[in-house]
Parts: sequence; C-alpha cells; structure tokens
Amino acid sequence: MIVGTREDVIGTKGDASGNSWRSMRLLHVEDGMGVTLVDGRLEAGFDMVLWQKNHLEACYCIEGEGTVEELDTGRVHEIKAGTLYAMNDHDRHRIRAITTMRVICTFVPPLTGHEVHDADGSL
Repeated sequence: MIVGTREDVIGTKGDASGNSWRSMRLLHVEDGMGVTLVDGRLEAGFDMVLWQKNHLEACYCIEGEGTVEELDTGRVHEIKAGTLYAMNDHDRHRIRAITTMRVICTFVPPLTGHEVHDADGSL
C-alpha cells in the first residue's frame, strides 16, 4: 500500500514548478501503479500552451475558474470546480486560469519525475 501526503512531496523530484504553476506529483513510474497522480495549482493569470506528446492526461478541476482551448479546432471550454477535461488524443491545448485553479491530474503512462516541458509546451 502507498500512503502519502502533499507535504511528503515538497522538495522532492515530485515537486515541480514554473511561472505561475506548481505540480505536486504524488505517484511516479517506480510506484508501479501505471499512472501519475498530480495535485496542481495554476495561479490567476496563468496562460500556457501544453502538449502531452508522450502521455494521455486527464484533469479534474476542484477549485477556481479558467478555460482550455483545443488548438487544433479553436474550441474553448469553460473550466470551473467540478469540470473534467482530458487530452485523450495527445491534444495540443492552451490553459488559462482566470482565478487560481487547483486541478487533480493523471498521466498515462506515468511520469518518471524528471520530465520538463519543451519549448513547444510538450512533455
């Protein structure tokens, strides 16, 4: 059994952050679960193009408001607490936080903990 807290992740390879975001990666590939579980925080004003070339990602917003734009179609979706958005086809997307957002995300296959976003936003 794996039991842990967000506080356990602080200062470890699972504690990733950048300009206006923080990603607390609670599970990694070595945990053997087949998924990475992330508790993420996007500060108000966050605006970033992302592309999970090597992973499928599903996010569930538990706090705040923002938008996610499908870059291939231009379609924009409102995100608020209780909204799921999933990049089920490695979709390039742009996420904007209107207010500070907290999202719980999964990545399949799981992350190693050493991934960083490339210049094109890919992971």
